[in-house]
Amino acid sequence: MADSQLFEDTFAITSLNAQKYDRVSRISGTSSSNESFLTLDVNTELYPCAVGDRVHLVLASTLSLDGTKDDGKGWREVGRGDSSLADMYDYVCHGKIYRFEEGEGENIKVFISFGGLLLYLEGPYKKLTPLRIDYVYLLIKKS
Repeated sequence: MADSQLFEDTFAITSLNAQKYDRVSRISGTSSSNESFLTLDVNTELYPCAVGDRVHLVLASTLSLDGTKDDGKGWREVGRGDSSLADMYDYVCHGKIYRFEEGEGENIKVFISFGGLLLYLEGPYKKLTPLRIDYVYLLIKKS
């Protein structure tokens, strides 16, 4: 895991709820190590998912391959021909970490909003501590 990659794990999708919105589903999953759990709102029109799919999820502080900070540029200003971390993934969002909570035992809970699409992540304190920053990129691909 590079310095810009704050969290990385593979999750098996255990449930999918598409009842509330037309193009958004709330997926839930368990990590391959059974240490971390997630609930994520996904635009399934752009990134279709199904129960049983395995997805590789990364939370990163920047999309730069060398780990350099964005310096306020934003993801839209990556020039054509410039490669970034986003090129290696199928679904990419930028969001704000807005809340931390204590979980059971050594676990903590992290809440992130990607323009209204929410991510709830629960896992070991040591694994989620690097997320104590303001903004992150969510990168997902099927594994």
